[in-house]
Amino acid sequence: MKVSVFGSGAWGTAIALLLRDNGHAVTLWSKFENETRVLLQTRENPLLRGVTIPGDINIISDIEEATIGVGAAIIAVPSFAVRETTDELAGWIDESCDVICMSKGIEKDTSSLFTSILKETLGLRVPIASVSGPTHAEEVARRIPTACVAASEDHFAAERVQGLLMNENFRVYTSDDVVGVELGAALKNVIALAAGICDGLGQGDNTTAMLMTRGLAEMAQLSVSMGGRKETLAGLAGLGDLIVTCMSKHSRNRRAGVLIGKGVKVEDALVEVGAVVEGYFAAKAAKELADKMGVDMPICNETYKVLFEGKPPYDAMRDLMNRRRKSELSTGEERWVLDS
Repeated sequence: MKVSVFGSGAWGTAIALLLRDNGHAVTLWSKFENETRVLLQTRENPLLRGVTIPGDINIISDIEEATIGVGAAIIAVPSFAVRETTDELAGWIDESCDVICMSKGIEKDTSSLFTSILKETLGLRVPIASVSGPTHAEEVARRIPTACVAASEDHFAAERVQGLLMNENFRVYTSDDVVGVELGAALKNVIALAAGICDGLGQGDNTTAMLMTRGLAEMAQLSVSMGGRKETLAGLAGLGDLIVTCMSKHSRNRRAGVLIGKGVKVEDALVEVGAVVEGYFAAKAAKELADKMGVDMPICNETYKVLFEGKPPYDAMRDLMNRRRKSELSTGEERWVLDS
């Protein structure tokens, strides 16, 4: 199949390599002509040092050329560029083409999920799926065993994505819980920032475990309030992605958090990481969604205050620890979901 990947960062490049391994004719698209020239000249992405981009992967910046005859279009741009990219794609994508969102996050200005943006910009008749899970580009590009979830309201579209991506190194499960999968992808970045901040403060493994567990409770409660299913957050797109993003050396969100915890200004930490820190944008969106849905998300809220209101990280941790006493488990039907 002819497949185009829109977004030539580390993640887009890793997906292009995966698709080539699976025998597809792959085009890797970049919005920026100078970036395209560098990739063509070096056949290496600067964010994936030591990983060669084979010559049969077509690298271009012409969006019209990138859409000709494609059976699947993969969106792998940073969260802030999803709408801009799909706006450019509108009119070029055929209704028989599967559109697969592999970007992770929430739109910063509207708090919209990406599949909603894709429906709005590309039309309701285009088959849309969202893919997420513990999938660091650095490891996918090096063919390290990985698993993820392909979610779509159209079961057949999810199965087509599964067939497109799955191989001996990359396992894909299907789901119809698009809300749960997309929220898990976005919110775990906020918790990873919080975990990194605590590492930077010199806290311990107990603290990280606490933040991950309580953070998962917040993620699940918001997801359920928006129509997602609690069990999705216990799977790869929730717990799995949360673990790897909070713990891995590859995690940009964790690295940014560590710097902030050590006293580096937020804006300087974002620059020093050298790539997009999605949790920064997601923290604002998480607060807006939590306020809108009436969901108490104390970890996300304190992280927002550190990032956007200048609250000292130590004060945020102190306030989290001094919240009122309560039971761990919530009451009612969603019994496994921890009470925030």
